[in-house]
Amino acid sequence: MATLAASIATVGGTTLLSRILGFARDLIVARLFGADAGTDAFFVAFKAPNFMRRLFAEGAFSMAFVPVLNDYRERSDPGALKRFVDDTAGTLGLLLLAITVLGVLAAPVLVLIFAPGFAADPEQLLLATDMLRLTFPYLFFIGLAAFAGSVLNVHRRFGVPAFTPVLLNLVIIGCAVWLAPRMAEPIVALAWGVFFGGIVQFGFQLPFLARLGLLPRPRFAPKDPGVRRIGHMMLPAIFGVSASQISLMLDTLLASFLVTGSISWLYYSDRLMEFPLGILGAAIGTVILPHLSRQHTSRPAAEFSETLDWALRWVMLLALPAAVGLFVLAGPIIATLFQSGAFVAHDVLMAERSLMAYSLGLVGFVAIKVLAPGFYSRQDTRTPVRIAVIALVVNLMLSLALMFPLGHAGLALATVAAALVNAGLLLSELLRQGIYRPLQGWRRLIAGSLAASSVMALALWLLSGPTLDWTVLDTGDRIARLSALLAVGGALYAATALATGIRPRHLSERAPSW
Repeated sequence: MATLAASIATVGGTTLLSRILGFARDLIVARLFGADAGTDAFFVAFKAPNFMRRLFAEGAFSMAFVPVLNDYRERSDPGALKRFVDDTAGTLGLLLLAITVLGVLAAPVLVLIFAPGFAADPEQLLLATDMLRLTFPYLFFIGLAAFAGSVLNVHRRFGVPAFTPVLLNLVIIGCAVWLAPRMAEPIVALAWGVFFGGIVQFGFQLPFLARLGLLPRPRFAPKDPGVRRIGHMMLPAIFGVSASQISLMLDTLLASFLVTGSISWLYYSDRLMEFPLGILGAAIGTVILPHLSRQHTSRPAAEFSETLDWALRWVMLLALPAAVGLFVLAGPIIATLFQSGAFVAHDVLMAERSLMAYSLGLVGFVAIKVLAPGFYSRQDTRTPVRIAVIALVVNLMLSLALMFPLGHAGLALATVAAALVNAGLLLSELLRQGIYRPLQGWRRLIAGSLAASSVMALALWLLSGPTLDWTVLDTGDRIARLSALLAVGGALYAATALATGIRPRHLSERAPSW
């Protein structure tokens, strides 16, 4: 477990750098462009390929590819492994190219699918369509980057794929600052940033594949046994691993019928929620999938269960306080990061609502990253698919019920409910099948984490004050005050957790002693 903890620290630390740059990117976009029809159009143009990236490339494909690749690595000679990598690269590449061409040609239709409310504004529809034709090829390059990253992760080179998103943020920032002032339609510079960012992300990983001797010579081989296994696992995995992404896509689609700015408010809230989700959830999920695949292949079942238990302890001890902190400090965080002449106090208050709603589901979002690999590493795709369908139905029904009385915050609440249902059913099924058997100490762990989170929440609520007070502060004062609150909250959580008997070893030991 020490190796796993070190790997998570590597991925989490690198992801932290990416998230910080991502916030810098969003801060620059918010301050330069605000929250209006143009930014709504860009976020739709970016969300369409980004959604498909999470759905196909980094979601379903990785979940299907990693277990099969690990089998080849463990059981085959290097020549067979290389041929499998070549065949997968060629088949995936051609499939992504075909999807990309179709996406560019069908851009007007895709915009209406992702944001049907744009039909009422022809200028916004045209702008979103033009930008989507620039952003959609991102799917081709980032899909191949996800393939390369999966190969590196199976060989325990976690740092390189984790660093790759940093490059996208740097490219978009560069386009926003340097290219936008030189264009007739400045917002279009962001779409060019997405396009070039995809190329850079893919190209960056190629030298590292070459060092492993696995730089592919692509071959289109859909009948290769390994490629067919990936295909059979990938189709159901699209639904099983990506339910939360489909829920977020539904948010964008339905938000297009609400007041102008709703899509942008949801976007900024989602980005803030993705900060702890990316650092913790993505890091744990990335690391444990190949580890669980190896354990399922060659280790006792008890070790598989212990790995899941260890990962879930991370969720309880770190995701819960992060969710509480986001809920209590939603307004101050948004005001500090995004408020400007373009992103006004009203935008802060609106984005605060959806961030508070999203924070209620953070534990569920992170838990899915841990629980879903418990099935996919065993090459079981049916169970998570069945659960994902239930969660999506819940999301759709609640979205339609809540979007008009609660606006964009109602859409966020529906997504949260779907995530909690998804995580709860995944956990219950792992328990029912005997795949996961909790180790001792969970009652004490839950009680300690809840107590520490409650103390932290009370202190932050008393010290932070109303959100409107933050909107009249200057940027320097907001940064200083928020930094102090984060330090106080973290110290209180740690001190209270220690007082209840929680120790660092409960995050690092396979079988914690209480």
